[in-house]
Amino acid sequence: MRQLKFILSGGGTGGHIYPAIAIANELRQRFPDCEILFVGAKDKMEMQKVPQAGYPIKGLWIAGIQRRLTLDNSLFPLKLIDSLLKSRTIIKDFKPDVVIGTGGFASGPLLRVAGIAKIPTVIQEQNSFPGITNRWLSAKANKICVAYENLERFFPKDKIIFTGNPVRQDLLGIDGLREEAIRHFNLSPDKKTILVLGGSLGSARINQLIAKELLNFASQNVQVIWQCGKFYYEQYRHFGEKDDVQVMAFIDRMDLVYAAADVVISRSGASSVSELCIVGKPVIFIPSPNVAEDHQTKNARSIVDQEAALMIREAELDTQFTNLFNSLLSDENKQSVLSEKIKKLAKVNATKDIVNEIIKLIPASAMQSLSNNPS
Repeated sequence: MRQLKFILSGGGTGGHIYPAIAIANELRQRFPDCEILFVGAKDKMEMQKVPQAGYPIKGLWIAGIQRRLTLDNSLFPLKLIDSLLKSRTIIKDFKPDVVIGTGGFASGPLLRVAGIAKIPTVIQEQNSFPGITNRWLSAKANKICVAYENLERFFPKDKIIFTGNPVRQDLLGIDGLREEAIRHFNLSPDKKTILVLGGSLGSARINQLIAKELLNFASQNVQVIWQCGKFYYEQYRHFGEKDDVQVMAFIDRMDLVYAAADVVISRSGASSVSELCIVGKPVIFIPSPNVAEDHQTKNARSIVDQEAALMIREAELDTQFTNLFNSLLSDENKQSVLSEKIKKLAKVNATKDIVNEIIKLIPASAMQSLSNNPS
């Protein structure tokens, strides 16, 4: 029987990887017999996270251009040619029906080769300011699924579909998981739990802040789950020896950690913002200032403007964070209001809507073969 085949590519950070995995999971749910292949960048986190999610992945020798003169920059033309050739081989051997890119450098050569081969391509753009790879690919893509309005200045208007960002489906039902989460993380059910998320790679500035604030947290009688990122774990792991502080490089059970959390302190990458809308917890966003067009601030602002979250800039952390945090922690009504308002902004059907658009691009011959040979 003819099987549907999909290639997904996205990586470098969790913000590109997890939307791709969410889309793959939905495709597999719709088409249990389909074949799914991921393509990522060698030595990036997708090479571990994708197999952990149960999918095969092939790596390309590709990386972005650095802003300073480096050896990697001088190798970029060679890496691009190598990645285009390997992408051509992958496409030729796997014969996908649709190719989906969620951002990251590996998706560039892969989707470009797919387009040349007349294979339908879909871009999923998480941010309010698209990355260079997706902008480069947009002219040849068949559809562009976006999470923010007014992206016509970056993408062809007739290709844009407003869907929201795909999120892990296990986050949709966390309300009944609190007791399991308390047990899983060995938490006290009588204390508030503060969850700190610095992004999949970690945040130096947020880690510095939390290390300084632990005494204040202790005085508030709260417990802390602190995701510091793999690059910073050795530097901060000793703080986990304190009572009521758990330091982790990475958190695999995000459903349980969100279920346990009472207040979240987080970066405002697009995927994190979408997840936090779904789980509906009171949030203090600390946008990274080190991203293109300051898009994390714009992501957070879209929530703050609806009075559904709080935001503090890095430059204000030393002077304003303690008061902001203490004020929120002591105000149960404020926590409740933020929780209810952020839930209303959730796009709970985003993953399904994106897959609906992908299905529309499957060649009629493939769908006909599928209907003639039901599983």
